[in-house]
Amino acid sequence: MRKITIALLLATAVSAGAQTAYDAASIASKDLNGTARFVGMGGAMGALGGDLSTMGVNPAGIGIYRSNDAAFTLGYTTNSAQSNYLGTTTTAGKNRWNVEQAGIVFSTKIGNVTPLRYVNFGFNYTRSNSLYKNMTMEGLMGTFNGAYVSQVRQMAQQATDAAQNVYNHYGEYLDFGSNNIFSDDAAGWLGALGYQGWLIDEDTHTYPYNSYNPIVPNEAYARFHSRERGGVDQYDFNMAFNVKDRFYFGFTVGVYSANYEKYASYDETYESAAGYDNEGYRLNTENRIKGEGWNIKLGAIVRPLESSPLRIGLAVHTPTFYRLTYSTNALLMSDVLLDGATTTTPIDVDTYVTLGNRNMDRDFSLETPWLFNASLGYTVGSSLALGAEYEYEDYSTLKFRYPEGDKMEQETNQAARNLQGVHTLRVGAEYKPVSSFALRVGYNYSTALHRNDAVKVLPINSLNTDTDFTNTKEMNTYTLGIGYRGSSFYADLAYKYQTYSSDFYPFYNEFAEGNGIALVTPQATKVNTSKSQVSLTVGVRF
Repeated sequence: MRKITIALLLATAVSAGAQTAYDAASIASKDLNGTARFVGMGGAMGALGGDLSTMGVNPAGIGIYRSNDAAFTLGYTTNSAQSNYLGTTTTAGKNRWNVEQAGIVFSTKIGNVTPLRYVNFGFNYTRSNSLYKNMTMEGLMGTFNGAYVSQVRQMAQQATDAAQNVYNHYGEYLDFGSNNIFSDDAAGWLGALGYQGWLIDEDTHTYPYNSYNPIVPNEAYARFHSRERGGVDQYDFNMAFNVKDRFYFGFTVGVYSANYEKYASYDETYESAAGYDNEGYRLNTENRIKGEGWNIKLGAIVRPLESSPLRIGLAVHTPTFYRLTYSTNALLMSDVLLDGATTTTPIDVDTYVTLGNRNMDRDFSLETPWLFNASLGYTVGSSLALGAEYEYEDYSTLKFRYPEGDKMEQETNQAARNLQGVHTLRVGAEYKPVSSFALRVGYNYSTALHRNDAVKVLPINSLNTDTDFTNTKEMNTYTLGIGYRGSSFYADLAYKYQTYSSDFYPFYNEFAEGNGIALVTPQATKVNTSKSQVSLTVGVRF
């Protein structure tokens, strides 16, 4: 049983919360995608340049071009996640074809003797981040200090916190039995569903009757399944300059389109005191985050010694400023033993129906971290190219804002507490045994995105009903590639294998402990995720 003790601050509800730091991190993070040459070298081309995908890393890389270039990349990806919870192993996978890249560069020669030699313009589309993933787990949830650990306890805690917050600030009561509760900005959906599904009840013995108790008749046996779909598309518009064939400068305006969907199903069953084996409930949640964003990337490449092929690259990316819409609905199906009953009673609570056959939408803004990149490139004649680079993004600086511009304090604070800076190292090499044929190899290492004690804490008035969260650890990526270069036509093939481990939790519970609150989760589900991708690029230089 995993336990963390922290102090939780209950902010006054001003607008129903929706998104979490975990959702934001999924949208803000990036994957190694692009042309097959770029992927085959592990993306370590920030200082080498001369590839369409470099405009998304170091915009100065387009200044290396001396001719026009157009390319298109198609990829096939297989995802596999193997989870182990207390000896129970399950596997989920997803395969998919995808357009990974499409772009063009126009190179304009200024002169051979003028300081400014070339001015180049480029456009490139990249699948910045693909969020296709399936996840399953099941097992007993355990106990803590003699009490059952259950998602129902989180329902009761959210209802209690919301009701007491409203009473303390306004002297009013929340009516969790009303259909209007799902439109009330002061109430959380998880607590409202639990109350209407007869999974929690009001404590009528404690004035002012703003406490809610979980109804968990026995240790919960849980089953969880989720499907995630979509991703982030990146459109880069670039301008780069070549000065004296030694200094290269560039800037890129990036436009991003996010479209992320998640379906999650969680159910608990337990044997009641009356001996009913099937008593329990199932909670289905459908979420979607959709919107657009933009950022600016600045970069430079320098050859410090005219007689040396060594190149040094530096780049900085501003935060990506997103305007997003969160859309959700939830369905709770419970089968409980009501007081005085001899058989279980099915109960359905459907927010989509209750709200008049519509989802609940909430607009918000997201500001991702700054990104800093430093790179080295070295060539040996025309047969060998070596690249290395270091990149840093501090995800704890993610910022959430309401549409009016005010900061969303709880969500922003949760990002600062749960996320951390990510260090990424990339190395790659390309070797040409003959002028028209190339062999490539690359490697990436990234540190963990989540802190070891990260927990998905929902605001007391949150629309979120998917309580699950995954804390990812460091990531390793290995790449191989081959390429052919003709007089104008070229083709490249790359293989990428990515692997990382993570800890999955279906929910957390709050328990009073000393002067603080213990956040208790079930035992971690150990998940090993691997992704294989084959990319094919065809292009022409003209």
